[in-house]
Amino acid sequence: MSTTGVLLLATALLAAEPSPPGPAPAVRVDVAEVGAIMAAVKAPGAQAVLVNVWATWCEPCREEMPDLVRFYRDHRADGLRLVLISADDDDQRGEVARVLGALGFDGPAFIKRGNDMTFIDALDPHWKGALPATFLYDARGAKKQAWLGSVTYGDLRARVSGLLKRRKR
Repeated sequence: MSTTGVLLLATALLAAEPSPPGPAPAVRVDVAEVGAIMAAVKAPGAQAVLVNVWATWCEPCREEMPDLVRFYRDHRADGLRLVLISADDDDQRGEVARVLGALGFDGPAFIKRGNDMTFIDALDPHWKGALPATFLYDARGAKKQAWLGSVTYGDLRARVSGLLKRRKR
């Protein structure tokens, strides 16, 4: 095979290779105390707010995350807000952002700072702090549901949909 033929073959093979995925979108992850986090949860403008507490090292958390993000994407135009709170340490901020960026998440994300029990009691005094945990708030900021453990798309659809406005389709 001639040099030109080898070059053409190499060029064709390189063109056929799938290009590596681009960088995940940048996700802003704020380190915040419970007051700032609850202000984001109760901020006006949402019909319903899902709050998920998770960690990068928690396998059940990582397994449920695609359902949470997909449910959020499917219903944010109906008035849903999803607030993600990582229980990771501050120095894991980059890893938290990488995980959320890989999922394409574009909502409010936090790493909690401060006293664990104050944070836990602010979300639900009956919660012992086990991960994952997901909480549902209505438009007035009143807690309506707690899932202490993994949650599925179907669980969310069954309980959250009634709080959301219906889009004209």
